[in-house]
Amino acid sequence: MTTGEDTPDVEATGEDAYELDRKRVAQILFALDRDERETLVELMEPLHPADIADLLEQINAFDRGRLIRLYDKEFDGDILSELDESIREEVIAALTPQVLADAVRDLDSDDVVDLLEDLEEPQQEAILDALEDSDRVAVEQSLAYPENSAGRLMQREVVTAPEHWSVGQVIDHMREAEELPEQFYHVVIVDPRMHPVGQVTLGRLMSSRRTLPLLEIMEETFQVIPADQDEEDVAYAFNQYHLISAPVVDGDGRLVGAITIDDAMVVLDEEHEEDILRLAGVGDGSLSDKVSETTKQRFPWLAVNLVTAIFASLVIAQFEATIAQFVALAVLMPIVASMGGNAGTQSLTVAVRSLATRDLTGANVWRVIRREVLVGLINGVIFAVVMGIIGVIWFGTPMLGVVIGAAMVINLVVAGLAGTVIPVILDRIGVDPALASGAFVTTVTDVVGFFAFLGLAGAILL
Repeated sequence: MTTGEDTPDVEATGEDAYELDRKRVAQILFALDRDERETLVELMEPLHPADIADLLEQINAFDRGRLIRLYDKEFDGDILSELDESIREEVIAALTPQVLADAVRDLDSDDVVDLLEDLEEPQQEAILDALEDSDRVAVEQSLAYPENSAGRLMQREVVTAPEHWSVGQVIDHMREAEELPEQFYHVVIVDPRMHPVGQVTLGRLMSSRRTLPLLEIMEETFQVIPADQDEEDVAYAFNQYHLISAPVVDGDGRLVGAITIDDAMVVLDEEHEEDILRLAGVGDGSLSDKVSETTKQRFPWLAVNLVTAIFASLVIAQFEATIAQFVALAVLMPIVASMGGNAGTQSLTVAVRSLATRDLTGANVWRVIRREVLVGLINGVIFAVVMGIIGVIWFGTPMLGVVIGAAMVINLVVAGLAGTVIPVILDRIGVDPALASGAFVTTVTDVVGFFAFLGLAGAILL
C-alpha cells in the first residue's frame, strides 16, 4: 500500500472531511458481493489504514470475514494497529498465517506489543512466531515490563550517537545504516555506558555544519522516561513539556527505547475517552461490542443508580403527609432535584477533567471549591426568583414560591460543593473519580433537594 495515495477524498469538506466516502463503501461492498478482487483492491488502495480499520468496524461480521479473505495479501499491518480492540482478535483469526506474518513484520516493536497485549495466548504465539528472531526478542523484552508502563509503550528502534561525534559523523552513520526506524524525530546522544545525555532534532542536525560537535546543538529541554513509569504519566509529560519524542531508560539509566508523540497522544486520547465513558457509567464499551458484553458493562452502574434512587425515595416517603396536603409539591419536587443534579454534573465534569490534567491540586482546591459554591449560590438565587414567580402564578400560593426558591438555592450550592469535593476525596483515597463520582453526586443532590424542599414545605406551609 503506497503512502502517497493515503489521503482522504478532497471533495469532502467540513464535518464530513475525514469520514469514509459512502459511495466508495458501497462500491467496495458491491465488489465484495461479486467476488471481484481486483476491483476491491483498486477501491481500497487509496484508503489510509485508519480508514480501512473504520470500514472493518462498521460492516457486519459476515462481510468483515469475506472482505479480509478477498483482500488477502494486500492486508497491511498498520490496519491491525488502527482497529478497535473489540474486533482485533476476530480480524487476526480471519487472516491466513502468511498474510499475518507479512503484516506484523512491517510494524515497529511498539505497535506489535500493542497488538499482543489484548490477545489470547494462541494468537499471541501466532504473531510472535511470524517475527524475525531479533524482533521477537525485542517484543518479548517489552512485554516483560508492567502493563500500561512506558516499557510497553516504547519502540525499541532508536537512532543513537556517541557524545564525541560530530554532525557529519551522525549523518554518514544514518546514510550507511541498513535499516532505520520508520518514524523518528531525534538522534539520542549517549555516553559509553549507553546512558542518554541529550538529543538532537533531525531538523537541527541537517541544518548544522558537518564539523559541529553534537554536544553543541543538543536540545535544552531533555526529558528521560523510566521504563516502569505509568503510561498516563508519560502522556502527561509529553503534553506538559511539549515533547516530540523522549528516550526510555531501565533501572540502571541505560537507554532501552524511545517513545514518540503519536503513541503518547494515543494514551492521552484513550484516557479522555475512558473518563467520558466512565462518567456515563458505561465502562470501556464500544460500538463493536456484542449485546451481552454491553449489558454486562452497564448493569452494575444501573444497579447502583437503582439503590441510590430507592434511597432518595425513602426521603420522600418521610413526607407523605405533607405531600398529601399539598399536591403541588409532587408537581414541583422533581424540578428541584433535576436542577441540583444538572448543576452537580457540571461541577463534577470540570473537577474530574481538572484532576485528570492535574490542574486541580492541593494548592488550589479550596479556591476551586469556593468558586463552585459561589457559582451555585448565584445560579440558585437567579433560578429561585424565576421558580418563585412561576410557583406563585401557577398555584397562587406566595409561600410555595418562597419554599421552592429557598430549596433551589440550597440544592444548587450543595451541588457545586459535592460536584467538586466528592471527586477530590475519591482521588485522594485512590478511587477513580470518573468511575464513582456520578452516583455519589446524584444521590447527594437528590436527597438534599427532596429533603430541603419537602422539609421547608412542612415547616412553612403546614
